[in-house]
Amino acid sequence: MQPVMTPMFTELSEGRIAPPMTARQGPDLASAGYTETEWAASGEAVSYSVGELPTDGRISLAQADSAPFATRVLVRRPGPERFSGVVLVEWLNVSGGQDAAPEYTYLADEILRSGHAWVGVSAQFIGVEGGDAAVGMGGQTGGLRAQRRQRYGDLHHPGDAYAYDIVTQVGRSCRGAWGDGPLAGLAPDTVIAIGESQSAIALTSYINGVHPLAGVFDGFLLHSRGGGALPFDDHGRAAGIATAVSSPTVLLRDDLDTPVMVVQAEGDLGGLLDSARSRQPDSDSIVTWEIAGQAHADAYQLGELAGLVDCGGAINSGQQVFVVRAALRHLLSWVAGGARPPAAPPVEIDDDGEVTTGDLGIGRGGVRTPAVEAPVERLVGAPYPQAAPFCMLLGRTEEVAEEQLRRRWSGRDEYLRAYEEATDRLIAEGFLLADDRDEILADARPERITW
Repeated sequence: MQPVMTPMFTELSEGRIAPPMTARQGPDLASAGYTETEWAASGEAVSYSVGELPTDGRISLAQADSAPFATRVLVRRPGPERFSGVVLVEWLNVSGGQDAAPEYTYLADEILRSGHAWVGVSAQFIGVEGGDAAVGMGGQTGGLRAQRRQRYGDLHHPGDAYAYDIVTQVGRSCRGAWGDGPLAGLAPDTVIAIGESQSAIALTSYINGVHPLAGVFDGFLLHSRGGGALPFDDHGRAAGIATAVSSPTVLLRDDLDTPVMVVQAEGDLGGLLDSARSRQPDSDSIVTWEIAGQAHADAYQLGELAGLVDCGGAINSGQQVFVVRAALRHLLSWVAGGARPPAAPPVEIDDDGEVTTGDLGIGRGGVRTPAVEAPVERLVGAPYPQAAPFCMLLGRTEEVAEEQLRRRWSGRDEYLRAYEEATDRLIAEGFLLADDRDEILADARPERITW
């Protein structure tokens, strides 16, 4: 076991919050009885030394050194009367060159209606100090300190080698060592680590190496991980995400008794993330869902900006938001001693690594949302050919010729009936939530059928 260290928390009050980057406005916190506060977490974090990363994920780490840190922790929490007992600790994503909270975007409605607390951690170097944007327009971006020095000028990050222990310390603090800090007055009983994309890749390394030493988290939700893992040796600098996604294949270790829920989009299986090479069977501790017809990021994530980006056509408008919400609820039930989440078949891929397509050219297998089961558009996880680099993770929504739709549907009534039946079946199977039924039905697209 590594030394037990807990950071000191100081509330940030000068100037304005620089919220995590997002293109979609989340639900109103105040109307849901939530408050948002921001804190500096400071202390001493350790790094780890490791040899070659084993394919089976069973990493053996040794403590290397330690360094001082002061980073940002953003907290969205309900009052004690609404609190579920669950704290979700999101490893904020820095692929755009600054902090983003993609998993909060997908899960916000589920978090608020369930009464969970959410804690976003500026875990990585770029979020605080700035650096190269891996996704987007590229180039150097400013971190929190450069954005608003009055508020964040005292923050400092010693490098991504220390990010793992920073997340450990914040997660440990969520169990009740906050004193009069941001979770004061709450009584957490379940602490879950969540992360999407680069953050899921980082959590892959965390689960495989750090979690067996620290034992802080009760479960993990990994969304859109790649086939490799984030390194442990980035002292004084940011981890190279390009190196991580091209690193040798690393599975999740399967000898833990901590539940791990993995949600992958069809678009994650090939391309940049190439996650198909890290596929592994479900086990007593790991369950994976792959969503057919779904891109890594989508129109839901981009919100009002979805129609403004030029990717050669409409970006993916799949329904992974509803699947991710269901995955979280299953994970929390599993952690509490309930049944393991339902198993799902993988998305079918051929010997060349290409997705095998079926009805209207949509991928076969996988978790199938109503938009895939009762289609009026072609949802594809891969980007348009020759799309700009910004679009490489946004997939496609392609129109289907009227004659194809006529062969598939006799008219709107048949389509809407099939869409509703698919929704109810997927709810019964556990891949969607009954709480989302009205929202899912409102997402039907009968206007595509014009006869």
